[in-house]
Amino acid sequence: MSEPLFLQSVMQEKIWGGTHLRDVFGYDIPSDHVGEYWAISAHPNGVSTIKNGRYAGQTLDVLYAEHRELFGNRQEPVFPLLTKILDANDWLSVQVHPDDAYGLEHEGELGKTECWYIIAAEPGAEIIYGHNAKSKEELRQQIESKDWENLLTKVPVKAGDFFYVPSGTMHAIGAGILVLETQQSSDTTYRVYDFDRKDDQGNLRELHLEKSIDVLNIGEPANSRPVTTKVDDLKSTLLVASDFFAVYKWEISGKAYFEKTADYSLFSVLDGQGSLLVDGQEYPIAKGSHFILPSDVQAWEIQGELELIVSHP
Repeated sequence: MSEPLFLQSVMQEKIWGGTHLRDVFGYDIPSDHVGEYWAISAHPNGVSTIKNGRYAGQTLDVLYAEHRELFGNRQEPVFPLLTKILDANDWLSVQVHPDDAYGLEHEGELGKTECWYIIAAEPGAEIIYGHNAKSKEELRQQIESKDWENLLTKVPVKAGDFFYVPSGTMHAIGAGILVLETQQSSDTTYRVYDFDRKDDQGNLRELHLEKSIDVLNIGEPANSRPVTTKVDDLKSTLLVASDFFAVYKWEISGKAYFEKTADYSLFSVLDGQGSLLVDGQEYPIAKGSHFILPSDVQAWEIQGELELIVSHP
């Protein structure tokens, strides 16, 4: 019998984190400074565990390695995607991620292209999305002189906004923003600027200026253009389709029937509640649920009043 894979996952405490993962999603959190929930992850720095069914207790990385048939027998050597929820109680560092070639050569892991769906944002919240330097020389000069006001591009955000953040993009999530992030499975980050913050030992956090300058793109980032279709009780928005992932927002009001179009798919319920019907079995789903539909799930039905982010490689 085919079945969904529901996941138990890892919280990450961060200097900029807060309590929204508890306050908004009802998760148990270990402190008042939790920045990330690695909701669907096979990365060694925070591996998800299967909660249900015949693979209960198995970690996602081992399941991917030993049962590749569940993932369409795809050739990626590691599970390629990572879904996070980020609670930015304060600004994240201004940062950049390398592409695959640079990441594998210098860090021994994939680079990171990512994207953000803004779940919630306080009035006046902003992100940094790109920079204004016209050449690598100008970029280096402005970084070394700490001319952040002229270098960094700030963009106001609100709930429902979406940003595609390819590797090489200067970026930072601002204070008061809750984000669902879909990304390549990588934990490599090069910090450009960290607001001169000190950790709880009184030390400045490490910067990675030379590597940052190596990998930063010149020119404005190209955001995606979401496309929405509505069929019966389903409103589906394709947020981005890239070489690394496709990401959709599904809004369901009633009942929607689906047939498999990808080798496997990742699901995160952002709001509402309802049920998932797979192979004659009904599974309750609600705000904060995360699950994978593996390759042997050919069709499924979702009922209820729900908002989901769905992705696949």
